[in-house]
Amino acid sequence: MQSERLRVLIVDDQPAVTKALEILMDIHELPHVSASTPEEACRIVAAETIGVVLQDMNFGPGETSGDEGVALFRKLRSVYPDLPILVITAWALVETAVTLMKEGAADYIEKPWSDEKLVASVKNLLKMRELEIENTRLRAATLADQNILKQNFDLRDIVYESAPMHKVISLGLNVARSDAPILITGPSGSGKERLAEIVQANSHRNNKPFVRVNVGAIPEQLMESELFGAEAGAYTGIGRRRIGHFETAAGGTLFLDELDALSLADQVKLLRVVQSGELLRLGSSITRRVDVRILSATNADLRNKIAIGEFREDLYYRLNVIELAVPSLDERRDDILPLACHFLSTYAQGNAPPKTLSKAAEYALLDHSWSGNVRELENRIHRAVLVSKGNEISSANLNLENANGPLDRTAIPLRDEELEERRAIVDALVKADGVVAHAASRLGVSRQTLYRRMTRLGIQIERMLTGTQSNSR
Repeated sequence: MQSERLRVLIVDDQPAVTKALEILMDIHELPHVSASTPEEACRIVAAETIGVVLQDMNFGPGETSGDEGVALFRKLRSVYPDLPILVITAWALVETAVTLMKEGAADYIEKPWSDEKLVASVKNLLKMRELEIENTRLRAATLADQNILKQNFDLRDIVYESAPMHKVISLGLNVARSDAPILITGPSGSGKERLAEIVQANSHRNNKPFVRVNVGAIPEQLMESELFGAEAGAYTGIGRRRIGHFETAAGGTLFLDELDALSLADQVKLLRVVQSGELLRLGSSITRRVDVRILSATNADLRNKIAIGEFREDLYYRLNVIELAVPSLDERRDDILPLACHFLSTYAQGNAPPKTLSKAAEYALLDHSWSGNVRELENRIHRAVLVSKGNEISSANLNLENANGPLDRTAIPLRDEELEERRAIVDALVKADGVVAHAASRLGVSRQTLYRRMTRLGIQIERMLTGTQSNSR
């Protein structure tokens, strides 16, 4: 969305005031349109792409109560909740304007206004509105693509809305029908096994065996017989032939989870089977061919393990023809609430409808650092369903206060649009020597609005100023 397509809507019944604002917008090359009544303003917002509304509080002859302005504001907010609205008010209505700010107004400007502050407010709100529209467009595009995937592929009922998760799932589907080995990486509890299920379900082997092996749960002395099988008498305690996981998965897919748990000796044996497609059961001299597609997963940094001699580089490249890197839940924040709602439905008790999340609970979920990823989120929601007494989950029911602390958003990769917004806010804070009120004035927003954006973008004044001072030395 280009900025020149977003227009400022001026709503005022006094021609002289409207003209002054139009001239001010023209001087600063800000596209605008005007309305003299609330009804006309609503028609314009419905018909055109408006970036900011600049509205007066009174419109009728002799009106001074501000009721008309309040009604217009609330009507626009009910239909267009994300549209920034700047309220122009006389000193007598400042209290009303503050009330509207609590209801979502971007800010208020007192008459007589400062041209500099008014223009700064409008410019910054237009810029942020552009970013919001672009983010909405990207989310809509992701959801549209997701719907296409759902219609054409088996996604195993996975729940997601985020672009990072959509990207990795799309890549998985692109390579699903090949026989190339795939290494799925990502933190514990992030959904690696579910991604393996999606790949298998959309492969040409989807009607053949899908064998899952948790390598970390198998004792080292039993690993060879578990994977490749053993003949009767091959070792003490085995009285009959054992068919290994490779042969069990013949023609299908073998999923090796916690791959990093393999000892170096077992890595050599696995490499031989991967390279040749042949195996020897323990205690046998007969070579058997196996046709198996291998998917493996790990939460470890295998490159680091290679560097310190704990993982074979040749095996790494054999199993990592394609890497699917599953992002942590903190890196795909758009998935938190959809997953939470999914788990509320999963753990609904009896025939009762699923419980809902209070706004405070939603904020708590979004502000939490999910070190345990999706598995931790499921655990928290399950607990909340059990301990909550009503139909609504409160933030206290989630028991998040002393878990992992607030989310450090500075560690989370930001989108390009968010980076641009972050740079603008940091620049304003630096120029204001870290005084939020002064920075908010420079940006043309209220302190409350700036604090919310700082929290969302991971801006911490102490860390920011310390970094700035260090860089200036």
